[in-house]
Amino acid sequence: MEDWSHCLDVAVQIALRAGQVVQSAVKQEKQVSSKSTPTDLVTEADHQVEELIISTLREKYPSHGFIGEESSAAGVTCELTDDPTWIIDPIDGTCNFVHSFPMVAVSIGFAVRKELELGVIYHCFDGTLYTARKGHGAFCNGVRLQVSKEKDVSKALILTEIGAKRDPATLDIFLGNMKKLLSAPTHGVRIIGSSTLALCHIASGAAEAYYQYGLHCWDIAAAAVIIREAGGYVIDTTGGPLDLMSRRVVAAGTRQIADYVVKQLQPINYGRDDLT
Repeated sequence: MEDWSHCLDVAVQIALRAGQVVQSAVKQEKQVSSKSTPTDLVTEADHQVEELIISTLREKYPSHGFIGEESSAAGVTCELTDDPTWIIDPIDGTCNFVHSFPMVAVSIGFAVRKELELGVIYHCFDGTLYTARKGHGAFCNGVRLQVSKEKDVSKALILTEIGAKRDPATLDIFLGNMKKLLSAPTHGVRIIGSSTLALCHIASGAAEAYYQYGLHCWDIAAAAVIIREAGGYVIDTTGGPLDLMSRRVVAAGTRQIADYVVKQLQPINYGRDDLT
């Protein structure tokens, strides 16, 4: 089995460089446009950071594949093959970035033979660096991460995101899912505007579970490795194994809370990343 530790080291250095670009760009006037919906925002900085990450990785690993949020939005096929593949979200929390709301991250995941091998997530505004490699643990600024071992959902803090669809029918399902979890009762439900950072909060034990319909493979890839290596669970909203292209996920510190969340959810159909 090949040792991918060199890829982790490279990803860390690139994420730090990309984070510096984001930190600088947030202070500048932003050119903002929308993609799939008026709430699905993109800025020129998203494109610049993705180009920086992919061009640097391609120079180092010319035979590897790449899946990037902005290149996929521009029509590049979003396909995960058996080849070593980098899965990149240049600015996760673009809406936060536009408003200078400080929950913004660079996310770099890596998969081989369709299996997630490593993840790097850099919180651009507070310098927090999350890293993990399959079989070698997860860390935050070098300190080992451990998920919450809480099994009682009545003592759980649950995280989610709204998603890009805001039509009345979708919002009714979204709010219905939240109502079920609040009525469990849980300690609460939180929305921070960055899927990758919310998932890192599961890895660190700051919250017990996360669920979402409508996120993308680049929102999940790096974080899934970090959560699993911190002792947690990342599964499909049906309760089965994670399907990276399905645009849905449940993550939790314990299987008991993951299974409870799964049972409460009414699905929202966003299609698949590999069929768009």
